[in-house]
Amino acid sequence: MIFLNEILSIFYPKLCLGCYEPLTTHENLICINCRHELPLTNFSFEKSNLVEKAFYGRIPIEGATALCYFLKKGIIQQLIHNLKYKNQQEIGKLLGGWLSEEMLQSNRFNTIDYIIPVPLHKKKLKKRGYNQVSEFGKSLSENLQIPYSEKILTRISSTKTQTKKLRFERWKNVSELFFVENPAVLNNKHILLIDDIITTGATLEACYLALNKSKNIKISIACMAYTK
Repeated sequence: MIFLNEILSIFYPKLCLGCYEPLTTHENLICINCRHELPLTNFSFEKSNLVEKAFYGRIPIEGATALCYFLKKGIIQQLIHNLKYKNQQEIGKLLGGWLSEEMLQSNRFNTIDYIIPVPLHKKKLKKRGYNQVSEFGKSLSENLQIPYSEKILTRISSTKTQTKKLRFERWKNVSELFFVENPAVLNNKHILLIDDIITTGATLEACYLALNKSKNIKISIACMAYTK
């Protein structure tokens, strides 16, 4: 079997999803060079980091982290594009495993009860076929030993892309899009809310408003990347 795989790799080499160069036998998804060039934030170890400061005066959060900085035309942009639009869900698993190691080492996220992703509207989910943060969340769940659920928080309205909207326009676009059918399930719980990229934080803020209908709830945030 190993010999057969080596023969196949000659004609159909696996390519790095960051730079598209051929991967070596011991590389997985991205090459060593791309791994070293990922702009890691180390926010998991830093209180009052840039993600946490982004929510000051907006919503109270217990803590927040993101694995990488999101830079235009950078490797992390390429990886998330492949994850989001080319069904390369193993990227989410890879990034989730990496971030969970940081979170365990930091001891700043030890009291979390549930991991909940920012949900897609059912129309977008049907069209894409998957939520791009599902494998990311499942990887966090497995490594942190915390339950993961995609059924608690739902999206009740779809929106057009947020990419070119200004901050206030984004807020108006997402302010009442999310719903928790049974808020009592989350009473007295600490939730880790996850997403792929933090830009303005408007979507996460809207999720918080829906989740905050539960009593005495605490919320932390973890994402794959943060846009400066």
